[in-house]
Amino acid sequence: MERAYGREGRGRLSAPRLRPGTPERAGLDPGELRRLVRAVHARTGGERPWAAGAVVVVGRGPVIAVEEAAGWAVRYAAYDEETDTPVELPPERRVPMTVHTPFDLASLTKLFTSVAAVQQIERGTLGIDARVGAYLPDFTAAARYGVTVRQLLTHTSGLRPELPLYDCADDAERLAMLRAEPPVGVPGTYCYSDLNMLLLQHLLERLTRRPLDTLVRDGITRPLGMTATAFGPCPAAAATEDQRRPWARADRGMLRGEVHDENAWAVGGVAGHAGLFSTGRDLAVFCRTLLAGGSYGPARILGPGFVDLLLTPPGLGFAVDQPWFMGELSGRGAAGHTGFTGTSLTLDRATDTYVVLLANTVHPRRPRSPDSRPRAEAATHVARSVRAI
Repeated sequence: MERAYGREGRGRLSAPRLRPGTPERAGLDPGELRRLVRAVHARTGGERPWAAGAVVVVGRGPVIAVEEAAGWAVRYAAYDEETDTPVELPPERRVPMTVHTPFDLASLTKLFTSVAAVQQIERGTLGIDARVGAYLPDFTAAARYGVTVRQLLTHTSGLRPELPLYDCADDAERLAMLRAEPPVGVPGTYCYSDLNMLLLQHLLERLTRRPLDTLVRDGITRPLGMTATAFGPCPAAAATEDQRRPWARADRGMLRGEVHDENAWAVGGVAGHAGLFSTGRDLAVFCRTLLAGGSYGPARILGPGFVDLLLTPPGLGFAVDQPWFMGELSGRGAAGHTGFTGTSLTLDRATDTYVVLLANTVHPRRPRSPDSRPRAEAATHVARSVRAI
């Protein structure tokens, strides 16, 4: 059996590549998708928009039915703490959003780390129910408590959501903190944690003797032709936050092209939980690959059974059937994820559809109460647009 990721699959039919088309060609209702596009434009307009800008991509099968940009990739110069208002750039200095604008994916990075792990499971080099300590004996707390690979992938390790790695003096202190961190919850109970993916990153790098950015590039993005997807820096990306205390954990100023997540920044920009930049079209390729059972064109990154492993409840890295951001696509096995910067994707194998919504909702500062209703509404428009082909 061919197991070299990124090579053409001998004896296998190629999965059709994406092509631009119309909602009608995709078997989707054009009126419903026009309502989706209008909603995205409305959410990025006005004085206090949901996001400064956004890109939405919707597809079914190999057809891209919607690819639309709205608002601004860069709209603000800063955030004025005294007046509690954004500081607008003059119109000539703003940067319009385009469908080619890269975004800081934030936690969508976790999906790529998860695929990289399942590739090793498919190869037989990693056991899904193996103990992390078998691969990382120096991570003494995880070893002592018997944390497993499956628990990392399903956020059931009991590890707390995060650690203040950004406050450590150097990499040695950060690594010592991770190695000594014990579960604080009951193993087997769900608790979403960035630490799971940081440990998984260390495990994969120890196992393969290659850094995570190389694993993602060689195993996922390069074979799929996702040329706009990589760990930063990414100077052309949509701006994120005027990052400073008290609302953030570091004083870094207005960020554009540098990873927003403070812990990912602290470890150098390549992290299992955050750090990737990508575009709507590239993420559409990623969604299409998974919907096609792990293949895209002549490339195969996973076999169909291992895609099932990723997407079957409770999901490995992927969230499954979460109405708070999947809307009416949830309830029948839809899978996806969100990112703190305003990114999200949802794919639905039941209808062979996906929706990618990328927005810079933290520009010029993170919201006090994050609002995922626009994500859920976008997914609901897609669900309601589905018609028989």
